[in-house]
Formats: sequence, structure tokens, C-alpha cells
Amino acid sequence: MKKIFVYCVLFSSLFTACKHDTDNGEQEKVSPDIVNNPATASGEVKSVGQPKFEFTESNFDFGTINSGEEVTHEFKFKNVGDADLIISQAKGSCGCTQPTYPQNPIHAGEEGVIAVTFRSAGIAGQVAKEITVLANTTPTTKVLTISGEVIKVNEKIKP
Repeated sequence: MKKIFVYCVLFSSLFTACKHDTDNGEQEKVSPDIVNNPATASGEVKSVGQPKFEFTESNFDFGTINSGEEVTHEFKFKNVGDADLIISQAKGSCGCTQPTYPQNPIHAGEEGVIAVTFRSAGIAGQVAKEITVLANTTPTTKVLTISGEVIKVNEKIKP
């Protein structure tokens, strides 16, 4: 019997916890217009009010470097959509790859940069590292790639 009572209390609290009363005792209504989901049940994507990345490049080959060197590259992009572009995260595929990205919204028509630093200490051979960028775009992820060859310090860099 206690279980039924507890379930009833929890169930009823779910409905009352979502209410928000104003100062005069009336419930404040939340407009469904605050949700802007571009995807529909049919799989179609609405193009109104959506930010969109346009990168000048999504792959960068840094060539050949000595082990222990750092390489930094800037991936430049433009918001060619018609709403603010917000990057929520940019993450490298390993600890040797560190991206930095704009923390403020990129307005429609504006440009931005995602800078990626690759640290080659302790690495040798061909490398390809991915940077996954999460944003309020459709699709929500964009993958950037840096690649090249890292040689041991006692070897010579090929001309």
C-alpha cells in the first residue's frame, strides 16, 4: 500500500512541478515557439532561421615535422545561414590535438576561426587527427582533420 501511495505522490508531483505561478496567482504559459527544431517527422529540414557552416577547408596537411614540434592551424569559416551560429564544443580525437573556438555567437554573414594545435611529443609516423565540432547547425556535428608525418628528431626531414 505504501508503494502505491509513493507512486501516486511522485506521479502527481510531476504535473505540479512544471507549473509556474505569477505574482498574482495565475499560471504563466510558455509559448511552444521557443523551441526551434528544424527536423520534422517526415525527415525534411526547415531552412528558415538556421545557421550554417561554410569552411574554406575541412582538411589540413601540415607536411613533415620533427617529433616534439607543435603545429597550429586555423580553420576559417563563415556563417552562411540566417541565424546565429553557436559552437557548444570542439574536441580533438586525442590529448595531443587541442582546438579553440569562438565562445560568442557568430551572426549570419560573419566569419570565425577554429584554431587547432597539434603537439607531436612522443609521436612518430603518419598521423591523422580529427576535431569534432558541435554546433546548432544541421547536422549538429562537423569533423575537421589535420594530418601529416612526424619523424624522430635524429632523422632528417625529407626535402
